[in-house]
Amino acid sequence: MIRLKKENDLRVLRTSGRILASVLQKLEEETKEGIELIYLDKLARRLIKKAGAKPAFLGYKPEGGTKLYPAAICTSVNEQIVHCLPSEYVLRKGDVLKIDFGVDYQGYITDSAVTVGIGELTGKAKELVDITKETLEKAIEECRPGKHTGDIGWMIEKTVKGAGFHVIKNLTGHGVGFELHEDPTVYNYGNRGEGVKLVPGLVLAIEPMVSVSSSRVMQKSDDSYVTEDGSLSAHFEHTIAITESGPEVLTSRESAFVSG
Repeated sequence: MIRLKKENDLRVLRTSGRILASVLQKLEEETKEGIELIYLDKLARRLIKKAGAKPAFLGYKPEGGTKLYPAAICTSVNEQIVHCLPSEYVLRKGDVLKIDFGVDYQGYITDSAVTVGIGELTGKAKELVDITKETLEKAIEECRPGKHTGDIGWMIEKTVKGAGFHVIKNLTGHGVGFELHEDPTVYNYGNRGEGVKLVPGLVLAIEPMVSVSSSRVMQKSDDSYVTEDGSLSAHFEHTIAITESGPEVLTSRESAFVSG
């Protein structure tokens, strides 16, 4: 069941999104060679609590999962793409790190992700990260009243394929706001004019996930996902509100306000 958000809901979601954007900005600044992934999780917990919010992932059991998630953020490196636990792994030059998490502020949830290269990325790794980020930007432009979820998926797949990369097809975007995962499902592929019609009040987590050479992922025993062929992956995500005037990016960096 799709649950539309009213203006009062959007007002609180904007605050949730600003908190998330601010924490994510700080995490990205701290992400560098020699940093342990567990340090980033501890920092996220401290910043989210300082802002008067809660980590939306902590204690959450994702669909298809076998256990409650015990961390505030997901930290997925290289062929890992989502739901990977922060560990004592030390980031190395050339790693491609995906940071994904949600913020629960007064019961209103936003969700976002970013891919960070450790050191200066070159070649396929840089191309992969750049095209995934560009793909999200193009997908957001499709988030307008009268369009459909299929238009979003079509744009994602078209952009990724056009650059010679592969869309991950068995992971998706989703509705968000009152819960971490809501209807509708937003596939990262599709046909124009198909799927759920976009209307004002719909809030979506749009999240293209892309790899160098695989279109599918495998779930491991710890509930994390890795590309089927072990190829490098990237992931960007924003929470988007559909409004009469077009898409509103609730997790935009420009809205960030929480300092370290």
